[in-house]
Amino acid sequence: MSSSPNRGSKAAGMNSRPTSKDGSKKNIWSSLLDSAANGKRLPEKNLLILGGTPETQREFLETLCADTSADSSLVNEKRKGKTPPIANHFALGYTYRDVLDTDQEDTLARVSAYLLSEPSPSFAPLIKPLLTPQSVPETLVVILMDWSDPWTWIRRLREWVRLLRSVLVSLDDDTKIVMEETMAEWRDRKRGLDASSAAAGGMSNSGGPVTIPLGPGEWDESLGIPMCVVCQGADKIEKLEKDHGWHEEQFDFILQFLRTILLKHGASLIYTTPFLANSLQSLIHSSLGIHSLLKRQSLKHNVIDRDKILVPANWDSWGKIRIIREGFDMEGVSTAWSIEIQDAPEPLELPANAGRQAENADDGTSAVTVFEQTIYDPKRDTSIAHPATSNGGKIEVETSDMQGFLTKQVELLEQLRAEDDKERASQPTPQLEMSPIDDQGKVNEHIGPVQFNMGGIQVDADDMLKKLKDREANRAHKKEGIPTNPGDEKAHNQALANFFAGLVKKPAGGSPRGSPSA
Repeated sequence: MSSSPNRGSKAAGMNSRPTSKDGSKKNIWSSLLDSAANGKRLPEKNLLILGGTPETQREFLETLCADTSADSSLVNEKRKGKTPPIANHFALGYTYRDVLDTDQEDTLARVSAYLLSEPSPSFAPLIKPLLTPQSVPETLVVILMDWSDPWTWIRRLREWVRLLRSVLVSLDDDTKIVMEETMAEWRDRKRGLDASSAAAGGMSNSGGPVTIPLGPGEWDESLGIPMCVVCQGADKIEKLEKDHGWHEEQFDFILQFLRTILLKHGASLIYTTPFLANSLQSLIHSSLGIHSLLKRQSLKHNVIDRDKILVPANWDSWGKIRIIREGFDMEGVSTAWSIEIQDAPEPLELPANAGRQAENADDGTSAVTVFEQTIYDPKRDTSIAHPATSNGGKIEVETSDMQGFLTKQVELLEQLRAEDDKERASQPTPQLEMSPIDDQGKVNEHIGPVQFNMGGIQVDADDMLKKLKDREANRAHKKEGIPTNPGDEKAHNQALANFFAGLVKKPAGGSPRGSPSA
């Protein structure tokens, strides 16, 4: 009996060993699966795309996701039909894109794009849930402008900034702390405090990192989220110059104004042209922290080519803006902008002639007013109209493209053909009627007298026909008892006698014409 406890303890020991092994195996597999799942989990990035129309928003996404590699045609054909749809026609739109590496094999990140066209205050509750402590460091705000109406840019930009400020102020404290940390990190890149510069040995004599102080007008109105302004359709710059008489002064003024404002928010600026290579993809990816594993792409500024402007964040300064053109009041614009964006957001209202209304403004302290005094819609400016057209006519003629013009002409021709067919069907079928030939007929006027040769004598068929008609008329008168004029009858008989005499009369010195000679 004493041996039974030993047997029980032995059995218990035997039963406990597999249990410990199963537990250890389970822990090992869990850690392996978790590590594999973390390795395959794609980094989540967010784009908050504000402004533009549904069409220009699609154009932006196509340019952003365009493949610029050598075998892009093959890759695009392979991925054709797999592009996620874009829902951006109502309120807050959404779509997503996967960012592929240079070899088009590895997926670097998944970018979720949220799209909003109008800066209406009623849309603020839709933006707020997108900004959380987890999403803020991975989010970039993109504001779309278009060169079809540059005179509205500053007014639109002001309303978007006001809307963003109202949303950011309403966030919870945890999110605000993360926003402050994110902006501090972006500012440190400007001041040389990033990890790369510290590792490179950028140290001062006291042992601390070398810091570059912020210049005037830099980062004094940070929003808490990185921002980028994209001016699309830069190919329309040439149209503004040729059709509306714009000069370099206007384009330089727009560039200086935008750079001065965006410098306050630490934002970047880029001009893009559809279907042409640009640095939009590199700018957006670097702002989101997406970098290729195979090829490091460099981002270079460009402030020379007026249709390919690229101003990265943390690169600009008042000194660089001032050299574009002398006389630009950066201090005044910067101060006016800081005051203007403090107001609550309002529905965007574009006046019929913003430039002319701005000229009549009295305060002169509004940045929008200053901008619209110089840059206004040229189609509504009548000061350069020709005197002959000052009575209400237009100096410009709107032209359509060739394909649109030809399409309208085809439709017009089809309409005219249908009208002709309808008119032809409503008319009776014409009948050909033969009228007797008489002296006064149109046919005789063209063919002249008909003559023929009888036994060498030239006979006028019309004269003979007339005489026969007169003879038949005289016979009819006699039969009906109608007296005839003796003079006419005598003349008629004489004419007959002359006719028959002419038939037998031969020309002197020869045989009759047309008869065979002996």
